[in-house]
Amino acid sequence: MELKNRHIVIFSQMQFDSRLESTNYTMAKHLAIDNYVYYVDRPYTWKDYIQFKNTPGYKARKPHFFSPQNSFIQTEIPNLKIIITPPVPSINSLPEGAVYRLAVKVNERIVAARLNKIIKSLKIKDYIFINSYAFYYPSLHRLLKLKPLLKVYHCVDPLIEEYQIRHGLISEDILVKDMDLVISTSKELRNAKAKLNPNSYFVPNAADIGHSQKALDPALPVADILSDIPKPIIGYFGNIERRIDYNLLTQLLEQNPDKNFVFVGPVGKDYENNPAFNAPNIFKKGAVPYEQLPAVLKGFDVAIIPFKKDDVSSSIFPLKLFEYLGSGRPVVITDFNEDLEEFTGDSVYICKNVDEFSAALNLSLNDTPFLQQKRLKIAAQNTWEHRITEIKSLLATNLNNKRKS
Repeated sequence: MELKNRHIVIFSQMQFDSRLESTNYTMAKHLAIDNYVYYVDRPYTWKDYIQFKNTPGYKARKPHFFSPQNSFIQTEIPNLKIIITPPVPSINSLPEGAVYRLAVKVNERIVAARLNKIIKSLKIKDYIFINSYAFYYPSLHRLLKLKPLLKVYHCVDPLIEEYQIRHGLISEDILVKDMDLVISTSKELRNAKAKLNPNSYFVPNAADIGHSQKALDPALPVADILSDIPKPIIGYFGNIERRIDYNLLTQLLEQNPDKNFVFVGPVGKDYENNPAFNAPNIFKKGAVPYEQLPAVLKGFDVAIIPFKKDDVSSSIFPLKLFEYLGSGRPVVITDFNEDLEEFTGDSVYICKNVDEFSAALNLSLNDTPFLQQKRLKIAAQNTWEHRITEIKSLLATNLNNKRKS
């Protein structure tokens, strides 16, 4: 059974204009190639509405916040619409309990009211509903007047930050139990969700290889943010937050004074002043638009992922790994997720400690065309086209099974 010309509503935790490319929105774009996709942008809270006034994101949403007749943004992909909902009360600071759960219902009703009007106005007769990591709204689907043919939860990360687990652990359990199908981006997450919903599957993250391969273009200039940093450059591209092993990083900086380490990406407020960033051979460059990814990666001599090895990291399947491989850069990572070796073979240096990591950096600086081609071959096997084919197959099979039951 082929999944084609279906209406798919994706309610996402990630906003469509997020600074970094997200699994959620990438999935939406690919599903929209041959289906009709309605990407429900994470609702602004009233706090967001005030705080982000006059920002580009606010201005893009402003005409749609309070207009049911003009409630979506048409993207450059004909079949992909971004649904903007009215702002909702800010409730995450409330303690877990009856008051918070009542507030959740209020927010769900606000979002559902907008969705119900859109479904009716667009004359949608049936659809698949995907909650893409929007675990804060565990019962939203129950408020939709036209019931979805298939209810899916797409789990893209473990819940780790305090603001997530405060309510998220309870909300996500409610959500998982009520879904027809659960898709997770790591085996660890799949196994955890399967305890609550046996119809759980593992579909790992991938990368937009076509984008990262632009780093191989001889005519592409290296990003300006790297122009003042002497080589060799050991680079990281992505969020700078709790996953990074700052103790390991400190030791790497001490053991490799001849190398400059560059971290490009948004910095979590709790990690801006981490002592690891006091070393003379490390540079924080802040966030850059995703469009600049190839130019940044081209300037890296080696790309790294120095994540902690713990119960949280064991369920992380990082997008950046395959972006690195697609750019042709040598890649050195810690052994934070045992599943990754299965998908990378011997194309990536996977290190157990700081000594192995330092040795791998030195080996990587003596890269060869043969090793680069090996990495590009692995990247080509882990594209979004491959992953979306898997997701579409799961959706189609489960839709067919549900109809038969």
